[in-house]
Amino acid sequence: MAIIKKDIIYDKDKNLATDIYYPNDTSSHTKILIFWHGGGWFRGNKESVKAVGINLANAGFMTFIPEYSLAPNRTFPNAHEDAVNFVKWLLDSDYTDENDEENIVQIGASVGGTMAIYVAGKYGFPTVTWSAPIDYSKWMKNHEDVKPSYKAADEFGYTDSHQIANSFYKYFALTYAGGNIPATLKKMDAKNYELNNLGSLMMINSADELTPLDSVMDFIKYLAQNDHEVELLVIKGHGHAMDYGKDYLDESLDFLFQTIKRQK
Repeated sequence: MAIIKKDIIYDKDKNLATDIYYPNDTSSHTKILIFWHGGGWFRGNKESVKAVGINLANAGFMTFIPEYSLAPNRTFPNAHEDAVNFVKWLLDSDYTDENDEENIVQIGASVGGTMAIYVAGKYGFPTVTWSAPIDYSKWMKNHEDVKPSYKAADEFGYTDSHQIANSFYKYFALTYAGGNIPATLKKMDAKNYELNNLGSLMMINSADELTPLDSVMDFIKYLAQNDHEVELLVIKGHGHAMDYGKDYLDESLDFLFQTIKRQK
């Protein structure tokens, strides 16, 4: 059973904390995994993914699940900056050794996957994303008539899953952006991240879900054009991120283990 160390503060100014899940056996060679929770940048917390932390620790990873700033109180780029600040804290902490940067991997769910890509672009950590949304500016231009809401079924009486998903997508994107601000939305696009150091990346997405598959394909084409390595797994159905995450944990870990092995 994993040992859990809770509420370790990594940012005193913002009072942001991480939970740490320890595997049964640890050594200086233990691999470190950062798991970024989702929630559209306006909700979600580390406690909601406790089961994932335990499973990752049981798989042999010393697992960190950090919290980050949430909108509307803190808008873009606060959460992104928190992610980078967490990594800086981690590398300077007693939880890592001098060369542990090469021992770190990531999994991110939904917008946690978006931030994992942002971090990977700077540090090169092998990364798996579950349903990471990666386009905002183009999506917003193509969905001007969509009414934003995180509970569109109740608020607007929608029953169509695509209407509900589009309404939610617009809501969380605009909430984190601080409004329909084209320049900000463009900066939120994964294409516009600093990706010079991007290493091995695996993206998992459902065939028809909240994250539009065409935007994922466009991002993969962009990565390929810029000579970046990426693997895409499209699974059947409509599930988003944590809906299927536990069922594809083995595939995610296999990719990370193989990447670690290849890098040695």
